[in-house]
Amino acid sequence: MNADIRKTKERDFESILAVINDAAGAYRGVIPADRWREPYMRRDELRQEMACGVDFWAMFDGESLLGVMGMQDKNDVSLVRHAYTITTLQGQGIGARLLHHVRSLSNKPMLIGTWAAASWAIGFYEKHGFKMVSPAEKNRLLGKYWSIPQRQVETSVVLADSAWMDTYGQEDAAQPVVGDGRQLRKPRPSRRHDQHRR
Repeated sequence: MNADIRKTKERDFESILAVINDAAGAYRGVIPADRWREPYMRRDELRQEMACGVDFWAMFDGESLLGVMGMQDKNDVSLVRHAYTITTLQGQGIGARLLHHVRSLSNKPMLIGTWAAASWAIGFYEKHGFKMVSPAEKNRLLGKYWSIPQRQVETSVVLADSAWMDTYGQEDAAQPVVGDGRQLRKPRPSRRHDQHRR
């Protein structure tokens, strides 16, 4: 594959939209039913995201767009937004190359939001050094840096890179997540031995 990464242009709009909606098919039947719709992203939504400062980089093979990844500057952090690879080309390193590229464009801590049920996406980002923040911190970050409905907040997770974790990370960051978005926590030690002190 003779592919290169470059910033998208207006002429790439329809291709970006097509890749997002093709790849987002993986969410069907996985994310909560009330969060799924067809198409997953509408034209007006993509326009709005771009108007709000999401810049897209894409991997191209000639004029064919293979995968996209957006980045949005949010003052003290950079957000990775709308990262998708054509379904038939997933697993070939396109997402990894795009992630490496967008990370090289910013010297700010980087955050990523994704669906709690999208275990493959969480695994991908963890493989590349991101860690999930705690549920409380996730709620705070989604409220501060994203503009999404409360229901989406409830069904999402946030992952942070090492720069963010080194600065803001907390001890309870990143407990494993089950399919419904609940976090699995290690059982707390029994406190029965000190109950007589109360």
